[in-house]
Amino acid sequence: MTQTQLACRDIVVRHGNHLVLDGVSVELTPGKRTAILGANGSGKTTLMRTLSGAIKPQSGQVLMNGHVLKHNAKGLNAHRSLVQLVLQNPDDQLFSADVFRDISFGPVNQGLDEATARARVEEAMTLMGVTHLAERPTHQLSYGERKRVACAGAVAMRPRVLMLDEPTAGMDPDAVGEMLAALDRLEAAGTTIAMSTHELDRMLAWADRAIVLVDRQVVVGDPAELLSDPHLTSRTRLQTPWPLKLAQRLADAGKADPSWRPRNLDEVSRVLCT
Repeated sequence: MTQTQLACRDIVVRHGNHLVLDGVSVELTPGKRTAILGANGSGKTTLMRTLSGAIKPQSGQVLMNGHVLKHNAKGLNAHRSLVQLVLQNPDDQLFSADVFRDISFGPVNQGLDEATARARVEEAMTLMGVTHLAERPTHQLSYGERKRVACAGAVAMRPRVLMLDEPTAGMDPDAVGEMLAALDRLEAAGTTIAMSTHELDRMLAWADRAIVLVDRQVVVGDPAELLSDPHLTSRTRLQTPWPLKLAQRLADAGKADPSWRPRNLDEVSRVLCT
């Protein structure tokens, strides 16, 4: 799969008279897991909807591989074949009687022949781990199953970039594990993944880079470095993940290098158990 880079340059977005994004520039880089972070109302969903083409910015540009997105039917159709956004509430995207037909909606409406559309759907169900649900009525699915089926509907479009709005919110631990395993399979197949989340402990272990929205703009960098910055976490009302809190306390006690930025339990254990 050809790698695709999605970006925006100097975008300004208003909802009515409310300025949400003010001169924001970001990139979603192939091979990098990106977490989109910020307080409620900071503009995370607005940023993803703008990158997906669902919102046209008042100024600035959205680019795919350097080509400016044109907000006409032809431009948006081409963009949505490469970029998909899965909303936080799966019920906003599920509407067919059963799982197979729901996932089929996108490929069928792309004008694909029946055999090609079926192959796309079966591939997406395999990647998202929902093949066993193909004939299940969508209203009989658990919340976690509905989330994965909504993702499968996006995956069936074979996007190069998949953005997810709070994909693990409201899930039990088993469902979270199933969702993250499905995203791992999708990433291995060549799709660039970005997600918004408030689950910062999990994000720290997952993400390669972070986009933090604050004061209608963004700060971009290594998640561990950004979330170790007390000034930034205070401005964004984000809680420092526990591995970074522990590292700071150990550093304050002279028992760890102040530059140590563990991301998960394994990295903590390697240092404390040796």
